[in-house]
Amino acid sequence: MEAVQVAENRHEKYERLIEATQAIPSIVCAVAHPCDASSLTGAVEAAEAGIIVPILVGPQAKIRAVAEQAGLDITAFELVNTPHSHAAAARAVELVREGRTQLLMKGSLHTDELMAEVVRKEGGLRTERRVSHVFIMDVPSYPEPLFITDAAINIFPDLETKADIVRNVIDLHQGLGLGAPRVAIVSAVETINPKIPSTIEAAALCKMAERGQIVGGLLDGPLALDNAISPEAATIKGIGGQVAGRAQVLVVPDLEAGNMLAKNLSFLAGADAAGVVVGARVPIILTSRADNVRTRMASCAVAALFAHHLAQTRPVAR
Repeated sequence: MEAVQVAENRHEKYERLIEATQAIPSIVCAVAHPCDASSLTGAVEAAEAGIIVPILVGPQAKIRAVAEQAGLDITAFELVNTPHSHAAAARAVELVREGRTQLLMKGSLHTDELMAEVVRKEGGLRTERRVSHVFIMDVPSYPEPLFITDAAINIFPDLETKADIVRNVIDLHQGLGLGAPRVAIVSAVETINPKIPSTIEAAALCKMAERGQIVGGLLDGPLALDNAISPEAATIKGIGGQVAGRAQVLVVPDLEAGNMLAKNLSFLAGADAAGVVVGARVPIILTSRADNVRTRMASCAVAALFAHHLAQTRPVAR
């Protein structure tokens, strides 16, 4: 009976996020180089759901050919013609800077190619924050969305970068209307060990929060993964507080650990993994060819809700 209940509720977390977009206007989104069926389908489906209004940026003839082959109607969407993927990334970023779009979506180009334009010192989308990626995991056995960061952008972040990673995910969690998050800074162990640098950084991040350098969330760490998400494990280890055993956010030591954790949850625990880049002027949707329809829609929903929140709380810089 419990397994049946888990299966029935598997997507309820994503459904709530997608449904929440119906209460806000569709967000204009520049889609950089949607030149394969997967990326173009994701943009079209999100548009049909009323989540985004896409502007398709890339080689016009190629986009039209992909649409025809995939049976997609793109006649209602604006097409911005560029000669190749690099030019598409640059022009999509320009559309954001011009104030024409409030979202950016990755098409069929490499993530590094798009992000190079985003973080460019002149003409990019930098803010005072470092950019970071957040997976919003819909784990069937976990009671609420589980945020994992950073598993896609910052490979070996130092303490200063980790502080921005934490600030970014707190802002995202709050911007989605989920409140102040319980943030676990995870490592291999829950005690401070000088031989494991991530335990020292976890302790420093918690002290930064205590001193008001990081605000808006409840931090605890270092925590091993089991006592971050399992109340029983936290009790056995004698770890109290509001975060241990019921974390909503897992801040990982580095990209390798985060990427393996997210993929373990996806392929061994049946989780779905929506993803968004935050810390730039606008949220950036990073979809994968392996994403199913629901995951692509959830990524767009998360980014659209956060973009709407940003528009309400701070003006888009020109």
